[in-house]
Amino acid sequence: MQIRQTLAARFLQQQRKFCAWRGARALTAISNQTTKIGAYDVLVFCTLRNERVRLPYFLKYYRNLGVSHFLMIDNGSTDGSDSYLAQQPDVSLWQTHAGYKAAHFGMDWVNALLHRYANDHWALCVDVDEFFIYPFCESRPIHALTDWLEDTGRKSFGAMLLDMYPKGPLAAQTYNEGQDPLEIAPWFDPGNYTIKKHHLLANLWIQGGPRARMMPSEHAAQAPALNKIPLVKWHKSFTYVSSTHALVPRRLNVVYETQGGEMASGCLLHMKFLDTLGPKAAEELNRRQHYKGGREYEFYEEWTRSDRDLWCKWSEKYVNWRQLEILGLMSKGNWA
Repeated sequence: MQIRQTLAARFLQQQRKFCAWRGARALTAISNQTTKIGAYDVLVFCTLRNERVRLPYFLKYYRNLGVSHFLMIDNGSTDGSDSYLAQQPDVSLWQTHAGYKAAHFGMDWVNALLHRYANDHWALCVDVDEFFIYPFCESRPIHALTDWLEDTGRKSFGAMLLDMYPKGPLAAQTYNEGQDPLEIAPWFDPGNYTIKKHHLLANLWIQGGPRARMMPSEHAAQAPALNKIPLVKWHKSFTYVSSTHALVPRRLNVVYETQGGEMASGCLLHMKFLDTLGPKAAEELNRRQHYKGGREYEFYEEWTRSDRDLWCKWSEKYVNWRQLEILGLMSKGNWA
């Protein structure tokens, strides 16, 4: 069984490497400033489309964590996202008008840039609406985390995607450029999560949260995966194979303790549920470039149109990373 799993993973690895090579051909450099990347720099990789209003705070947040350079892929934005990013001194920007779905939902493009620019760097792969939280993040820069991971021999770091939401209808509060989205959407589900182990890639598969409980019961089992491995000490032989949910080699997916105790982990505060979701859902339903034809966006469009409230009596208001550790959603492990 283990031999078959290893062979299957290797085949998947070679397949995705070929897809990355093909995906690279679809990318056009708009502002390639990768010569500025230093040997010790932590890099952010991100694919986006029409996220202009979110970009100023996104860049500010990760700069404050200690990220040195952003490698961004713009998938045909029409709202000025590309021109804004091209003006940033620490951003390298590529653009493509190719299909997001055909590129394995953008991961072929991300893998292409990782393979070319991230070797021997810590690479953080996130979406524009995801904010990385790790133990001691309020007082220690991201280099403190990556240095500790290297000292302990770890090459990857897991983080649970934590859906954040406001109290009341999504459209009731306007998100303004440069604003911390946590000011609008500070609530999350502290429980109702399920976990299982993927048989082939050995990663944990986590589902639940507000999206699972708000979906019709017949669709709840197909709720989005919340497990991610966003931070990796990259090597040119590595490849993401399912968004940032899993990689090959398989050992990179074991970001949990297998013999008791806890392994250090983080969270990604997911700020999808703002007033910007309504127009975004309408656009993505028209494009049909997301998983299963964007079926998930059908629910989002219905929620925004009906002014449904994701908040419930069990919702918890975010305070800090220690709160998330107490709730069992992340852990500092043996990092003191």
